[in-house]
Amino acid sequence: METLILEQINSFLPSRIPLPSSKSESNRALIIDALTEGENRLLNLAEARDTQTMIRLLKENPPIFDVLDAGTTMRFLTAYAVVTDQYKVMTGTPRMCERPIGILVDALRALGAEIHYMNKEGFPPLAIHGLKIQKTDALQIRGDVSSQYISALLMVAPKLPKGLTLELTGKVGSRTYIEMTIQLMKAFGVSCEWKGNLIKVKHQDYKPTVFSVESDWSGASYWFSLIACADKGDLFLEGLKQNSLQGDSKIVEIMDHLGVKSEFKVGGLKLTKQEVKGLDAFDFSDCPDLAQTVAVTCAIIGQKVRFTGLESLRIKETDRIYALQQELLKFGAKLEEDANEAFTLIPSVKMPNEVKIHTYDDHRMAMAFMPLMTKTRVIIEDPEVVNKSYPSFWKHVALINN
Repeated sequence: METLILEQINSFLPSRIPLPSSKSESNRALIIDALTEGENRLLNLAEARDTQTMIRLLKENPPIFDVLDAGTTMRFLTAYAVVTDQYKVMTGTPRMCERPIGILVDALRALGAEIHYMNKEGFPPLAIHGLKIQKTDALQIRGDVSSQYISALLMVAPKLPKGLTLELTGKVGSRTYIEMTIQLMKAFGVSCEWKGNLIKVKHQDYKPTVFSVESDWSGASYWFSLIACADKGDLFLEGLKQNSLQGDSKIVEIMDHLGVKSEFKVGGLKLTKQEVKGLDAFDFSDCPDLAQTVAVTCAIIGQKVRFTGLESLRIKETDRIYALQQELLKFGAKLEEDANEAFTLIPSVKMPNEVKIHTYDDHRMAMAFMPLMTKTRVIIEDPEVVNKSYPSFWKHVALINN
């Protein structure tokens, strides 16, 4: 297996990081663009493999949509193929075919779609035979499993002859991602009404526009972590906006407690060291993609913290809870689960001279453990896994050593 060695460096000179564009914004904009038959001008689309896969599949429109390992692409294209009445096979990598999609399929079937599982019930691959007649304009869908199902339905809702009302049941996780979807729809001329647990979308047309994708706050989180863990250094993260659509901008608030000062400047965000205020507990329900970053940061800087809202981590690119638990142990930290589905992060006491990190085919595992290089020599297995969301990540890491 290919590996990357990160030699220990506990301080660095001021550096500028040209962050990648948001994968989440890009993938939503691409689906909306496809629903307006490509009449928009989309700027600054993400270089992430997930986004490039979406671009290729929409452009080539093959009979088989092989999304590789892109969960968002799988869910969004499934809904898109249905509402545009296409015959498609939806498939992906072996891991992608282990990630559930039953809640979305059930919802689309209730609308009138004909969809068949080609292997295991509730999981890809799928055979889609379009949507001839809309059977209902109201659906119930669980809010606590994946916001991507909800976003997929919302984006295609304006194209349904009767529109759609979604009733979200139970706890709504990743609420900020749903809000991002609604705000992006609004940017393309479509209005939604969200009151309580009901989201209503009338039949209407998207309006062609020019849309520029913001830099990626998920990608930014690893640089916040680096500042928190280093002895000295400051960074300027290019392209971030203070009033962001992305829920992962919550990292500003979290890292303010963990020793990082954030200042919005023209063109981006400046990060500098400050005193650690401490963090007792945090709920990741609305920003689960930050959990790995924050867990590793706390383990390194000596913060014992109680985490909740990690339910969706088990069905990501890997079981991220298990992966975190295994890799944290390698430098003496623990992530302990209690009876209430909460987790306590027990920080490291003594750092070994070298740590080898297994990445579990998960881009966020590779990037989240990068800041460990501020305390010891780190070996990253399968470093190219970052191509899924941040292909230039290791090039950017090299910038801080120059």
